[in-house]
Amino acid sequence: MGQTRFASGRQLDLICLGRLGVDLYAQQVGARLEDVSSFAKYLGGSSANIAFGTARLGLRSAMLSRTGDDHMGRFLIESLAREGCDVSSIKVDPQRLTAMVLLGLKDRETFPLVFYRENCADMALRAEDISEAFIASSKALLITGTHFSTDGVYKASIQALDYAEKHNVKRVLDIDYRPVLWGLAGKGDGETRFVADQNVTQHVQQILPRFDLVVGTEEEFLMAGGSENLLSALRNVRRLSAATLVVKLGPQGCTVIHGEIPARLEDGAIYPGVRVEVLNVLGAGDAFMSGFLSGWLEDASDERCCQLANACGGLVVSRHACAPAMPTRAELDYLFSSPVPITRPDQDVTLQRLHQVSVPRKQWKQLFIFAFDHRGQLVELAQKGGRDLGAIGELKQLFIKAVERVESDLREQGIEADVGLLADQRFGQDSLNAATGRGWWVARPVEVQGSRPLAFEHGRSIGSNLIAWPQEQIIKCLVQFHPDDEPMLRLEQEAQIKALYQASQVSGHELLLEIIPPKDHPSPHPDVLYRALKRLYNLGIYPAWWKIEAQSAEEWQQLDELIQARDPYCRGVVLLGLNAPASALAEGFQQASQSQTCRGFAVGRTIFQEPSRAWLAGEIDDETLIRQVQDTFVELIDAWRTARA
Repeated sequence: MGQTRFASGRQLDLICLGRLGVDLYAQQVGARLEDVSSFAKYLGGSSANIAFGTARLGLRSAMLSRTGDDHMGRFLIESLAREGCDVSSIKVDPQRLTAMVLLGLKDRETFPLVFYRENCADMALRAEDISEAFIASSKALLITGTHFSTDGVYKASIQALDYAEKHNVKRVLDIDYRPVLWGLAGKGDGETRFVADQNVTQHVQQILPRFDLVVGTEEEFLMAGGSENLLSALRNVRRLSAATLVVKLGPQGCTVIHGEIPARLEDGAIYPGVRVEVLNVLGAGDAFMSGFLSGWLEDASDERCCQLANACGGLVVSRHACAPAMPTRAELDYLFSSPVPITRPDQDVTLQRLHQVSVPRKQWKQLFIFAFDHRGQLVELAQKGGRDLGAIGELKQLFIKAVERVESDLREQGIEADVGLLADQRFGQDSLNAATGRGWWVARPVEVQGSRPLAFEHGRSIGSNLIAWPQEQIIKCLVQFHPDDEPMLRLEQEAQIKALYQASQVSGHELLLEIIPPKDHPSPHPDVLYRALKRLYNLGIYPAWWKIEAQSAEEWQQLDELIQARDPYCRGVVLLGLNAPASALAEGFQQASQSQTCRGFAVGRTIFQEPSRAWLAGEIDDETLIRQVQDTFVELIDAWRTARA
């Protein structure tokens, strides 16, 4: 393949024009759609999946479509933007709702599908939505077959093709044949993949000459070629189009045809698929296309393009979702370098972990966290002040106001930082609700306070509690852990931590482990914390965050080296306070000032203890409490910044 295939100096690699909607996937595998009780929400729509998948693989991709002016539309735009996809050409349609699809996973061959696409936003794309300058800014334009199925989107797609031809933008067709979207199957039958129809064939054949690359399944090429025999269908397509043809052959892999159609497919190169246990074939084609284009747009060989395509398809069929199931480069590198074939990607611990940590995640600045997940301490203060326990919830709502003011101060001063909080479910649920959805770092505890061995507030089945948590909330677990504990205690604690870590892997929540070695332990080892972290890494536990006490500068260097060697994806360490005076914490900040992994602090009683006592005793009013909390919080921030200056 020559180096002159694409125009140079283009801002974008790929523009994807077409379907953009929400997929609601049944969470009960094996149930009829009638019997499903809950759904998981993902980005969906063929073109959108490809825009998402190619962005995740490092291409500069963009989406060209419409969403409704609704919550689902905003979810889609945010999901694409988070992957690094250009969303500047997604129009918000005030008249129509965002498209949705309901999907079930009945068995390996049955995937009931219901499209809710009556007069939906993405099918209202119009020719005037297409900007010539935008199309001209890309190396390639991808359009899926659905966007030729009705008059309005047909005109929009033709307009985009006209601009692409004029500006030497390569044109890619994903045939993406869904009979129901052409009105050829019952409205409730989105599952049927093939219905022969002469009108659709003629319609598609009119546009085939305009493409440089055409990708489809065997059935899609039968439809495009208007024949029941694949080779004669491909010859019919070739008579109309000089495009490179990529034929997807399911588990067998795929083949790429540049010139004339061979006498038998086997006479050309068949690039073998990745053999995996199939959970869900939906989205496999979009993953295949994402992988293929990630090679094709970088002028890779056919073999490399197909290796990437087949691997992406193979990984996605082994996972529940479509777009979020798309792999990263790190996952593909791991898959390709494995000495043995990975036939159960869903059970490969390293691959599962890479799929969570190598995808784009929110990047945190230095972290200033107010920890008020305390339960026992505040119950005691409330009782001493003669207040009922409901007052603790009110108190924590006032803490939120203090955090708001601190965030506002930081912004006004132009200080690059993120604020956050640690709050509990028992007394702080209203605070958690108020804090969530505003970009703060939010964590909540799961441990029974003071438990040793570790016990969870909601019993051993920690995963069933996480189902109700917002995805952005971080699981915080404090463990009084010592690597030299007597064996039964140590094993029980490790089993609990491992179970929590595995639950977090399934739920997708990040985990913060707060490790405090007991002060009265008979084995006073100097490097106990280092050994504790190392022990947990040896057990295959990789929390996103650690929370630890102040250490000496030498110990910080050791911890940095350990974390960077064992878990390069670790989000970092936050320093805890243990009710130390602000001056003592400032000394700890100084010791940590050279640490690369220490990202900030999470301090509680140092900030809230005295103001809370006074407020609960009726000695100060709300405004005084907020101001006192704010002042100490700011004092600690200043100490941190001074140490890091």
